[in-house]
Amino acid sequence: MLVSLITVCYNSEQTIRKTIESVLAQTYDSIEYIIVDGDSSDKTLDVVKEYEERIEKRGYKLKVVSEKDNGIYDAMNKGIALSSGDLVGIINSDDWYEPIAVETAVSVYKEEAYDMFYADINLIKENGKVMVKHSKLDKLPTSRHWNHPTTFVKKTVYDELGAFRCEGIHDDYDFVLRVRRAKKKVVIKNVVLANFKTGGVSNKKSIKNSFGRIKDRYRCYRNNKYSRLYIFECLAIEAAKFILS
Repeated sequence: MLVSLITVCYNSEQTIRKTIESVLAQTYDSIEYIIVDGDSSDKTLDVVKEYEERIEKRGYKLKVVSEKDNGIYDAMNKGIALSSGDLVGIINSDDWYEPIAVETAVSVYKEEAYDMFYADINLIKENGKVMVKHSKLDKLPTSRHWNHPTTFVKKTVYDELGAFRCEGIHDDYDFVLRVRRAKKKVVIKNVVLANFKTGGVSNKKSIKNSFGRIKDRYRCYRNNKYSRLYIFECLAIEAAKFILS
C-alpha cells in the first residue's frame, strides 16, 4: 500500500530538516513524499535538495513543487492533487512524525478499513514543555479531540468530497466535518504519532486573534449545517487556549 506524505512550506529553512528527517525515519517503506514550497526566498529549497539523494536511496518517490500559492490550504490542495497513494498524510514543515506513524496508519487500515484515521499528538510549547493531546471519536464532532498532523485520509475520499475550501484558518477542520456529515468511517488510535509546536496562528494569544478564530471555527460548523449552539464550543476552545498557553 502506497502512502503519500505531504509537507507544505514557506521560508522554512530553520525547521524543515526535522520534518524531512522524521519522514526518512519511518518504519514503513512504501512512501511517496511530496514537498510543496510557496516560492521561498530563503534556503528552504537548498535544504530540500540536500536530502534528495537520501530520499531516493530510502526508496521513496519524491515530488517537489515550488511556486507562489494562495496560502497553506491552497498548497495542501496542490499536494493532494499530486498524490497517488492509497492513503494521504500531511505533516507541515515545523512539525514532525514519530517513526511508527505511517506503519501504524497502514496497520490500522488493514485491520479496519477507514476513510479517515487520526491519533494522539505531542503539543510542544515555546518553553519546551510537552503535553499529550489525546484523540477521541466523539459522538458529536469537536476539534478538541482531533489532531491534524496525525490524520491519514483515503485518497478516494479527497476525490469524492474535494479537499480544502481555502476560506479560513480552520479549513482542515471543515474537511473533518464534511467527512462526518458524509457518514464516512473514522477510526482513531490512542498512540502518539506526531509532534506539533504551538505558538502559530491557530494559537496566538490575543483577544483579536481569539475572536477571529471563534468566527472562523463557527463558520465551519454552519457551512456543514451543524447547530448554532456550536458557538459555545468555539468559545470554550478559545477559553481553554488562554488558560493553557
